[in-house]
Amino acid sequence: MPAVRRSVPGRVPTDIDVAIVGAGSAGLSAALVLGRCLRRVLVLDGGPPRNAPSPAVQAFFTRDGTAPAKLLNLGRAELEAYQSVEIKEAKVVGLVRCGKHFELTLEGPTGRRSTRTARKVLLATGVEDELPPLPGMRELWGSGVLHCPYCHGWEHRDQPLAVYGRAKLVTGLALLVSRWSPDVVVCVEDPANLTQNARRRLRRQGIEVREEALASLEGTAGGELRHLVFESGEKLARRALFIHAHQHQRSSLAQEMGCRLSAKGAIKVNKQHQTSVPGLYAAGDNTPGTQQALLAAAEGSGAAISINETLTREECPK
Repeated sequence: MPAVRRSVPGRVPTDIDVAIVGAGSAGLSAALVLGRCLRRVLVLDGGPPRNAPSPAVQAFFTRDGTAPAKLLNLGRAELEAYQSVEIKEAKVVGLVRCGKHFELTLEGPTGRRSTRTARKVLLATGVEDELPPLPGMRELWGSGVLHCPYCHGWEHRDQPLAVYGRAKLVTGLALLVSRWSPDVVVCVEDPANLTQNARRRLRRQGIEVREEALASLEGTAGGELRHLVFESGEKLARRALFIHAHQHQRSSLAQEMGCRLSAKGAIKVNKQHQTSVPGLYAAGDNTPGTQQALLAAAEGSGAAISINETLTREECPK
C-alpha cells in the first residue's frame, strides 16, 4: 500500500483513509469505488458471507447464477488493479473513536493482534440468520430452505412449495411465494394468532393452511427438500420451504460504538450511509431494507461515494 499520505490540517496522520469491515458484496463494491478515488483502503475479511450455503447468487446483473464464492473472487481480482487497496484476513475485535479518527484492533487467523488507524470506517459486516430449531432446517438452509423468493423463486417455479413462520409474517410471504407456484402450503407456528382476514386472503389464493406443528424436514444429502414431517408422522412432499428467519448483527461493533439501531436491530443510517456516530458508515444487509447481493453492492458503492466526498471536503476547507 502506498506510503504517501495527504496532509489534512488539524488531523493526526492515519495508516489508511478508510477501513472497510467486511469483504462481501457491500465491502468489495465500496473498496472498488474508493480505490478508483485513489484512497488508501484496508478491507478486513472476517469470514464467509451469509449466502455461502447458497448454490448461486441470483438476479445479480451480468452474474445471474454465479456461485457466491466465485462472485467474491471476481471482485477481489478486480481490486488487484488498485494498489491503494489491501485485503487482509482478520477480524476487528476492537474499534475506538479517537477524536476525528478511529483505531482498530485486528486479530489474524493465528490469533496475533495488531492495530490500524483510519479516518473513516465502513461497517459491511452483514447479519446472521436465526433458524427455527427444527431437525433438518440447518442442513437444508440455502438450498431446500430459503429466505428470498426474488432470489430463489424462479428456480422453484411451479413446484410444490411451503411457507413456515409465525402468523404475523407468514401471510405476506405466502402470498408473495404464490406468484411462482399455484401449489403453496402455509405452516403456522402459532395458528391461534392467524387472523380471519389473513385466512381469507390465503384461501382466495388457494393457499392451504396447515395448523399441525412441524416435527422435522427431510431432504437429500445435496440439500434438496423432499418432505415436511408433521408431529403426527404424516409427510407432505414439498420441494422448497420459504421462511422469514430472525436475524442479528454479525458483528457487535455497531452496538459497542453506540450506533442507533432499528427495532429489528438493523444499523440506522442517513442518506449518506453514515451511522449516528460521526465518521462511521454502514452498508449492506446490516442496515434496514431489502436484502439482496446486488442491493448490498449498490449500497457499498453509495457509501464509498459519500465517504470520498466527505474526505474531500475535509481536505479542501473553505
